[in-house]
Amino acid sequence: MDLELRTPGIDELGSVLTALREWQSDDAPLQLHPGDLGWYRQLGAAKAAAAVRTWSRDGRIVAVGMLDGPDVLRVTAAPRHLHDPALARRMAADIADPDRGVLPAGRANVEIPNGAALDECLAEIGWATDEAWTLLRRDLSTPVEGPGLRTAVVGPEQVGLRAALQRSAFEGSTFSEERWHAMASGPAYADARCLIGFDDDEAVAVITVWSAGPGRPGLIEPMGVHGDHRGRGHGRAICVAGAAALQELGSSSAIVATPSSLVGAVATYRSAGFAVLTELLDRHREA
Repeated sequence: MDLELRTPGIDELGSVLTALREWQSDDAPLQLHPGDLGWYRQLGAAKAAAAVRTWSRDGRIVAVGMLDGPDVLRVTAAPRHLHDPALARRMAADIADPDRGVLPAGRANVEIPNGAALDECLAEIGWATDEAWTLLRRDLSTPVEGPGLRTAVVGPEQVGLRAALQRSAFEGSTFSEERWHAMASGPAYADARCLIGFDDDEAVAVITVWSAGPGRPGLIEPMGVHGDHRGRGHGRAICVAGAAALQELGSSSAIVATPSSLVGAVATYRSAGFAVLTELLDRHREA
């Protein structure tokens, strides 16, 4: 049967999350994670579904893409299909042709797991490399040390504080209580935790971690420190707390990706026991 490109409905997002969970492995390249879709769910179920593209063969999902904004596609495939040339050629054709409804015409970026055949296919049709991302992982096979920071799991009573921390940590953020509730109502959040870090009684840092199930890597998305409390080790501490939360959820490792240009962020993760795996280069079309 031919490959089928689809935008799933809201009721089909569970199948997409199941596929993404099954594809996570410490032996596979860092890739689109169910937590990425879980974090996007803050915009609501309808927008989350509209941002997803699936490629299926014989009724089984073999690749998933998520539009992280109108002109950025984050895409992955089942591990045994990452090097499938037929799938890669079809995906490249769909991505490059705006009439197929994956990406609009004009400037666009695609994030692809390192070594995937799709990367070579896009290069062959003229897509250049662009922004570099640093990929990091912390092994969770041994006990995680204490973070040295008091933390609390976010519940309904802390949502306003959690949202305010997000806005302070990320310039231009419009994260709100309503967005947190939309995110937390999604199926991916059943395997997630939001943590707030406190220095005495001051809320200083926040992290959200997403499990993909026992024995699989969990994701940090996002982590941030309040603008008035930076440079005091709170970023390292909340990362350690997030790693411990993922370990409690059964994750084999904690993974994160951050722009390589954010040297301070890379240093923070490394100080929290994360090892740099490699860099990932987006594929970019200028016009």
